Amino acid sequence: MTAPGSRQGARRGKDALTAYMFITPAMLHTLLFMLLPAAAALYFSFTEWDMISPARWVGFANYQEVLFNGDLYPDFWKSVRVTLVYGLLAVPASLLTGFVQAYLIDGIRRGQPFFRLAFYLPVITAEAAVGAIWKWLYDPQFGLINAALGFFGINGPDWLGTPGTVVPALALIAAWQSGSAMLIFLAGLKGIPRSYYEAAEVDGANAGQRLWSITLPLLRPTTFFLTVTGIIAALQVFGIVYVLFSSNIGPEGAGLTYVLHLYLAGFRNGGMGAASAMSFLLFAFILLITAVQFRVLPRQYEE
Repeated sequence: MTAPGSRQGARRGKDALTAYMFITPAMLHTLLFMLLPAAAALYFSFTEWDMISPARWVGFANYQEVLFNGDLYPDFWKSVRVTLVYGLLAVPASLLTGFVQAYLIDGIRRGQPFFRLAFYLPVITAEAAVGAIWKWLYDPQFGLINAALGFFGINGPDWLGTPGTVVPALALIAAWQSGSAMLIFLAGLKGIPRSYYEAAEVDGANAGQRLWSITLPLLRPTTFFLTVTGIIAALQVFGIVYVLFSSNIGPEGAGLTYVLHLYLAGFRNGGMGAASAMSFLLFAFILLITAVQFRVLPRQYEE
């Protein structure tokens, strides 16, 4: 007879093999399409490479030139400034829009699946289609936004042609694409026990007081998570800007986000080594921002 211990060991071995079979595709994807390209980019960040000639090792020269040589990279710090301003506008706008959508959906009894789908569709819509739609909406002569403003006697601006309105226009698109925040906020709202609201109603609290004293405090961990992920996404904005401006930088460089500048430096100007250096500077900055956010995280968020 086979000993019970050996049977259990064979079963554990079989279970482990099955588990490895399931995770192998994800591991291969991570290795081939994430880790290896990242390692290659790190190597090329220390080289001068135009994707045609062999790479030539230059050490930290790319990092120094990107950060301090304004003659070679005159738009680098402008792209940093544009991206930071975009993040300051887009992240709060997305959080506010996502929360309002989730709060309204949570308050209805029928039709929740429909509204969840409707508000989430902008997230999964192709960026080319999103860019085409919003390019028409922002058109100064035929766009729907200026037509609506004209109905109230307001002369709408050239949203994508005026430097001062480019970043707010991009932030508005980000708020429109707040479906992911909506779903996560909605999950957070579903996790709040209804007994808290019932007790508050018994004590005479109105809807505003319940929102301020129960809903918002208990959604702090959710809000913190969305803030961190929203900042990371805002620092990497590229697709919608590329589609709207057709790989240009907008009026007076107002649409030159960091990743768009990185892309142009690598693929248009042939400076793939410098572009790789820019990518790791962005990685270091995101890592720093995330670490600072977790450092200042109140203890009650972690409970």
